[in-house]
Amino acid sequence: MKINLSKTQRITAIAGVVVVGILIFVMKPAPLGVDGQEVRVAELTVVLEEEGTARVRNSFTVSSPVNGRLLRMSVDEGMSVKKGAVVARIMPPPLGSREYDEADARARSAEAVLEAARATERQVKIDLDQAARKYKRYSALFKEGAISAEVFESVKTSWLVLQKQHQAAKNNVESVRYDLEALQLLVKRSINGNTIEVPAPVTGKVLRVHEKSERIVAAGTPLLEIGDPLDSEIVIDVLSSDAVKVEPGMKVLVEGWGGSKSISGTVREIEPAAFTKISALGIEEKRVNIIVELQEPEVRLGDNYRVQASIILWQGTDVLQVPVSSIFRSQKGWTVFLVKSGKAERHPVAIGKRGAYYAEVIEGLKAGDVVVIHPTNDLEDGMKVKVNVSKE
Repeated sequence: MKINLSKTQRITAIAGVVVVGILIFVMKPAPLGVDGQEVRVAELTVVLEEEGTARVRNSFTVSSPVNGRLLRMSVDEGMSVKKGAVVARIMPPPLGSREYDEADARARSAEAVLEAARATERQVKIDLDQAARKYKRYSALFKEGAISAEVFESVKTSWLVLQKQHQAAKNNVESVRYDLEALQLLVKRSINGNTIEVPAPVTGKVLRVHEKSERIVAAGTPLLEIGDPLDSEIVIDVLSSDAVKVEPGMKVLVEGWGGSKSISGTVREIEPAAFTKISALGIEEKRVNIIVELQEPEVRLGDNYRVQASIILWQGTDVLQVPVSSIFRSQKGWTVFLVKSGKAERHPVAIGKRGAYYAEVIEGLKAGDVVVIHPTNDLEDGMKVKVNVSKE
């Protein structure tokens, strides 16, 4: 049946349809604005960042060999001294029979310590000779391609470390010998007024002077420390749970020490025992010292200077990766909001290695996919979104 509408009715109907359309358009929720980033294939580095300190590898503490009056020190911090140079003078009191016997016994004890130090030096020399021969053999094998670079670097590092240990053992022999000579001199000089000269055990710089003024000191009182600032190493204390991930030979970048360039190094040693340290939040932590060998000495890096170190735990090229800020935990494990056809959909992913800003994607995504970074609580599965894709 045909319905005839008047002109007024037709205008009213059209106006109603337009109003309903406008209301639907106005009431329709706008897409949620989010930031996104593409899944990419690039190099990925996993690092362990911690604070550390520089220290002189072989520093020697010069102590008073006898009881007596320490004359005012003639050396200052930073002064260069040569091996055998007099760095302190002590005026001992006259010896009684009992004190004489005690000094004589200490001199005999020092003789035994010197012999033990010489035995250690001989053993290290034997190990060094063996390491040198092994390094020579492995150098030839490496040139022929018979061994990997990792094996060759391990042998080379062992050879270099033994060189340092042999030098330290030789310095220790000289230090003990000087202590013995001082004690023997004390036994010979039992007349009041004679002074005992304390020599420098090694050539280096004075790092610290513990006793600057004249005063009475007891035998064994530390007077000063001597070492070579160019022979430095880095000590990094890390959580014990992180220390198990570190291996000798790993590369280290030393930054935040004040210079414009980072200093390269390698992990030489992970100390076997942990220690307790109170964190800034008052929490007890078990931490372990990591010893880093510097590839080149840095003259501006002094003893006990603060540094920021990054230990490279793992490094890979052509790694499919996603921003760490885009992944979160759900009942299905690691999840991201994947943008498809203008909608954000929850999507499970398998994550491998994790760096500071990016994480390795094992499965669940492909290069070019867009994921939401820093998803807010307002974002829900299937919600329409307007994505601002970051180019980083």
